[in-house]
Amino acid sequence: MSLTHFDKSGAAHMVDVSDKAVTSRIATATGYIKMAPQTLDIIMKGDAKKGDVIGIARLAGIMGAKKTADLIPLCHPLPISKVAVDMSCDPDLPGVRIAATLKTTGQTGIEMEALTAVSTAALTVYDMVKAVDKTMEIGGIRVTLKDGGKSGRFEAK
Repeated sequence: MSLTHFDKSGAAHMVDVSDKAVTSRIATATGYIKMAPQTLDIIMKGDAKKGDVIGIARLAGIMGAKKTADLIPLCHPLPISKVAVDMSCDPDLPGVRIAATLKTTGQTGIEMEALTAVSTAALTVYDMVKAVDKTMEIGGIRVTLKDGGKSGRFEAK
């Protein structure tokens, strides 16, 4: 199997998707940001000095998804028809779990936008509470669902 973002001489290029069928596509990505229990308490109580951490991070995730083609050099700009960023506080982590689901109708998948949404939301949580916790850890960011297109359905186990 060859990598599609490289031509025969090994130079990077944007993949030509013009001959691919236009299909409905969906992708979900997940991740988390771990933190000290006290930091999570601040978020859950709404006591962060910068405001509503979860609400602002959710909005940042949506905005990040819409900017994916501007951030990832070989990523196609896509007409996004749905962005849902779900965030939940998890005391067992401790931290915030993030899931982003995106939909489009197009000629290429929307996984990169889902990954960017999760990453941007996690980075925003970090930014909003870094004054009280510099030990936070962002991790586990991965595609958990991809459907549509020639390669069909993928679900992570």
